[in-house]
Amino acid sequence: MPLQLSLLEAIHFFVELLDQYFGNVCELDLVFNFHKVLAVVDEYILAGELMETSKSAIINRLAEVDSLE
Repeated sequence: MPLQLSLLEAIHFFVELLDQYFGNVCELDLVFNFHKVLAVVDEYILAGELMETSKSAIINRLAEVDSLE
């Protein structure tokens, strides 16, 4: 049971990240900006482990990467 709860929490956190990054995320954001979605995953999860749990740190890093493009 604790493993399932932690997985649900990780999914919920990922959805909150997407919502904050895209601003009211929808399916079209995921389809047409899949490279940005993968960038969110890369900042959040590495080698199957949760690497960062601070939403603001992840969003700030993604904003830095977006500013370089």
